Amino acid sequence: MTRAIMVRHILAALVTALAIVPPAATADDGPTVLLPQAPLPAPVPAAEQTPVRRLWTGTWEAAASGTVAARPGASIRNVLHLSVGGNGLRVRLTNRLGTQPLRLGAVTVALQESGEPKSPDAEPGSMRRATFAGARTVTIPAGQDRVTDAVDLVVPYGANLLVTVHTPDNSGPATYHRTAKQTNFIAPSGDWADVEDGDAYTRTTTSWYYVTGVDVLDAPAAGSVVALGDSLTDGGGTTSDTNRRWPDRLADRMAALPPNRRLGVLNAGISGNRLLLDGVGPRALTRFDADVLSRTGVRAVIVFEGINDINGTPAETDPGAFEKAYRTLVTRAHARGIRVIGATITPYGGHGQWREARESVRRSVNTFIRTSGLFDAVVDFDAAVRDPRFPHRMRAAYDPGDHLHFNDAGMRAMADAINLADLRRL
Repeated sequence: MTRAIMVRHILAALVTALAIVPPAATADDGPTVLLPQAPLPAPVPAAEQTPVRRLWTGTWEAAASGTVAARPGASIRNVLHLSVGGNGLRVRLTNRLGTQPLRLGAVTVALQESGEPKSPDAEPGSMRRATFAGARTVTIPAGQDRVTDAVDLVVPYGANLLVTVHTPDNSGPATYHRTAKQTNFIAPSGDWADVEDGDAYTRTTTSWYYVTGVDVLDAPAAGSVVALGDSLTDGGGTTSDTNRRWPDRLADRMAALPPNRRLGVLNAGISGNRLLLDGVGPRALTRFDADVLSRTGVRAVIVFEGINDINGTPAETDPGAFEKAYRTLVTRAHARGIRVIGATITPYGGHGQWREARESVRRSVNTFIRTSGLFDAVVDFDAAVRDPRFPHRMRAAYDPGDHLHFNDAGMRAMADAINLADLRRL
């Protein structure tokens, strides 16, 4: 069809359409007749509508470090400091290192009473029962974790969350995180899990029992970052009940970023942990799936492991073993699309276990971390804390006295050495 013929057809159609449109009504035309209109499309049934996707983000973690005698009949109230907030939450409970099924008679969550970091009291009105597929109780097989259903509780950034578990029976050794640097509470007898008042919690502990993770819903964040380490990440040397570990300081820095650049911070440090050998907790190579890859929304991991391999018994003297282990971790993380930031091993000259030969291993490993190109980025903790005059030692201002761990100021210097952009670059 030529262009001229097409134009004539279009004009004819317009003339026909104008001819059937009634003229404007006048007083002599009688009542106006409304012509039928094309029906509106029927609404889509609710069951067929595309649901709005709501995202979970990791906000807190404690890696399982070992077992301790169970407390049958007790209620244990754990205090957890959240790195990002959200409009709901879910809790991961663990029997990972247990030897028999663990029965939890009740699990509750609540906000800790405002301004009371050493109190077992819940903020009035914040107590919620957690369920598991709708049930209030759960039995967790040995070697496994269970995650609660979503709990309808709004939690702000930096909140202290109370997670209380009641263990009615003797379920064998309890999986716990030994070094919490946080006062937690025990009601020796009875189910006090959903009681806001903390008077029944007459005993304290500095460990976290059974709880190993918290996720939040609709967080103003783009995912999470895991800090994989030993006591230097777990908090050794810092002031208890103040949340001054370097991952806590990192979370504070993250909070100042816009949501599309912010990450929840998950502390997977275990005091005494090693990269190459099992010891206090499974070695980093063994626990990488459970403590990093299985966590919610992980975008990056900071690997800060190795000092206990150099400094421990038996001591690891082959830098090549470290290099092989780091390559394994990077390969496994990259397979999941997770960035890996390598952290240099910090100095410990003056400590009773320091030796010149061990210092040589530390420096060789650090050279590999800095120059190999294996990692997506490097954070040079060694350079951030060492004494310029005596590079095998940390600055005196960062030393709590044992020449190995870091005080609050040292932890802050380490966190401030991290380039936040390195955690998000693709």
